[in-house]
Amino acid sequence: MRVLIVDDEPLARRRLAALVEESGLAEVVGEAPNGLDALTAVTGLAPDVVLLDVRMPGMDGLEAARHLAKLDAPPAVIFTTAYDEHALAAFEARAVDYLLKPVRLERLAAALERAAVLRAGRAALTPALASGRRRHVSALVGGALRLLPVADVLYFQADHGYVSAVAVDQRLLIEDPLRALEDEFADEFVRVHRNALVNLAAVQGLERDDEGNSVIAFHGIATRLVVSRRLLGTVRRRLRGR
Repeated sequence: MRVLIVDDEPLARRRLAALVEESGLAEVVGEAPNGLDALTAVTGLAPDVVLLDVRMPGMDGLEAARHLAKLDAPPAVIFTTAYDEHALAAFEARAVDYLLKPVRLERLAAALERAAVLRAGRAALTPALASGRRRHVSALVGGALRLLPVADVLYFQADHGYVSAVAVDQRLLIEDPLRALEDEFADEFVRVHRNALVNLAAVQGLERDDEGNSVIAFHGIATRLVVSRRLLGTVRRRLRGR
């Protein structure tokens, strides 16, 4: 099997690589220092297994696993970490195993054997049910995984059963329902209409359109979103409290 090692500590990556080689069950085809680089590496290297640290800068392992799950043929994920408090979230992400550092050869070998069985059975990784708030939203576009930082999203908008994440220079069609996005990003976004959530940090202010509706004006784009009368009070309070 082909293995990608993801860890922000070079020494930890070297040790894992040595253990993989010693196991005789797989070969290391690449390394990455964080979850974001891991997603790029997976696209290019197509590993069968990802040895994934949990706590890393930029994008942690739990979020990376959620994005990997959207691939047509996702790799098996084995989490490697010095912390045991993430075990529940890891197994909700259908991780093959959860190895505590320092990783022992026999535990790694057992996890790789389990991954081989899953690979033979063509088992697919499924998205995490509860692994914390993401820093990116993602979508599969033309067979490749595209990411959009949540901080860059001006608004999420639902239309005919689809949800778009809209930034200044791009629009990404994502699978997440609007209600789930509202729950996940409640501290950063506010619902302004039954079909739209806006990023509070991206709002320039409230204006009136030609028909007398209250509308959201954004920094950087000319688009305006209508605020429903029912939600106007809440929107005003959230904007004042930014």
